[in-house]
Amino acid sequence: MKRIVSRVRKAVEDYDMIKEGDKIGVGVSGGKDSLVLLGALANLSRYYPKKFTVMGLTLDMGYKSDYSAIRRYCESLGVEYVVKPTNIAEVVFDYRKEENPCSLCAKLRRGALNDLAIEQGCRRVALGHHNDDVLETFLLSLLYEGRINCFAPVTYLDRTGLYSIRPLIYVREGDIRAVAKRLEIPVMKSSCPADGNTKRAEVKEILAGLDKSVNAGLKKRMFTAIRNSGIDGWQL
Repeated sequence: MKRIVSRVRKAVEDYDMIKEGDKIGVGVSGGKDSLVLLGALANLSRYYPKKFTVMGLTLDMGYKSDYSAIRRYCESLGVEYVVKPTNIAEVVFDYRKEENPCSLCAKLRRGALNDLAIEQGCRRVALGHHNDDVLETFLLSLLYEGRINCFAPVTYLDRTGLYSIRPLIYVREGDIRAVAKRLEIPVMKSSCPADGNTKRAEVKEILAGLDKSVNAGLKKRMFTAIRNSGIDGWQL
């Protein structure tokens, strides 16, 4: 966890993600990425020069999940935790019956999470997108949209006045998985019917194959290319 906190701090400082007095709502899905991010930010808040507070924000998608283990995890970190019920799963899978549900689901979750953050008095919403997510999003845009694009480390949401931040951009997924297992963080299995059957999952496999021994270091070079590409928000 110390290594992850160090990389989170570097991302925070490189992209000026946190201001003095911020209240940061971490979007906690129950997966390893968001839970490790919550732990890393909670640790960082104890000694970071700019004082800030952290809380966990969970949207209950309508699967009637049990969040008691996550609540205990938050208590162990000393952070507040709020769960908000939604009917997003019902809208996406029962009413709309989307063949490719991820885009609509992401849009609905993003809006609901931002609303919850505002209700809780948060200035910033922290999302658990890690280094591998950066590369996968870049490839998804290139292969399926025909454009060179990727989400930014920090995004100002002018309609809400919130900032969306991604402090895990320097952290590899493998490191997150290892820390979650070593610390026995209560990771929840996804209840989404589309889990593992998406274009992102296909791109993840492509990247894993390309990053074998023949192309060792490919992911690192890709990330450097993204930072040097001129894509909005990535310039240091």
